[in-house]
Amino acid sequence: MLKDLVELVRAPAALTVPGDVLAGAVAAGDLRPGRMAGLSAASVCIYWAGMALNDWADREIDAVERPERPIPSGRVPASTAFGLAAGLTAAGLALAGRAGGRSALATSAVLAATAWSYDLKAKNTVAGPVFMAAARALDVLVGAGDQRRRAWAPALAVGTHILGVTAMSRGEVHGSTPLPARGALAATSAITAATLSRPEHAATAVLTGLFVQAVGPAQVAAAQEPSGPKLRRAVGAGIHGLVPLQAAWCARAGAPRLGAALAVALPLAKALARKVSPT
Repeated sequence: MLKDLVELVRAPAALTVPGDVLAGAVAAGDLRPGRMAGLSAASVCIYWAGMALNDWADREIDAVERPERPIPSGRVPASTAFGLAAGLTAAGLALAGRAGGRSALATSAVLAATAWSYDLKAKNTVAGPVFMAAARALDVLVGAGDQRRRAWAPALAVGTHILGVTAMSRGEVHGSTPLPARGALAATSAITAATLSRPEHAATAVLTGLFVQAVGPAQVAAAQEPSGPKLRRAVGAGIHGLVPLQAAWCARAGAPRLGAALAVALPLAKALARKVSPT
């Protein structure tokens, strides 16, 4: 059952979540270890809740398109998935309040509401990618606490990247036109330019290059041939590409060592993705 729940929440993909909080915390200048650890744990709980709720909401579609997923295959009851989503959300909010006070709790509550709205209502509408992008941007602002204005730049970078990734994800099964992948490529170019606009540390350039290397080739391939398999690879690369992007913004804000340490999670995330798909 534990293995099935790990697959349900796509557990290893949560390695891309703490970097959101860290990027926000660095931008805000609040690097207290206990606070960062608590808020990172809170965001991971909310992320896993969103994954469980996503499969609960998609259980009928998955029965046709992805019958091997935990709910349609019968390995995880739908009621268990919904209960897990609710419980993880509550745990995430409790952790956020304890680690970051009222400000972090308020932002985390908006984050959780955005994630639930995406899964239950917005996902299959034109607003779906915007909701998902907003959720990851809010995750960065969680780390900033009451200094949210100082973290708008990294939040916008992360949100813009996820906007492109989510748009591509709609063609993961049946394929799409080249437009979503081209849009993701344009987003990557804009994010790269913004990240490098103030390279105070050499690490910023190195980590930004790692981001481009992580996401660019798969996006190019998907733009040339927007089939389901190519788009799935581009989406997976986009999810993993969050790590060097977050690391680059940490370095840009004055914490190059933290950024370098964060980048170590990228090969681990890729290795674990071979066992549990992040998409």
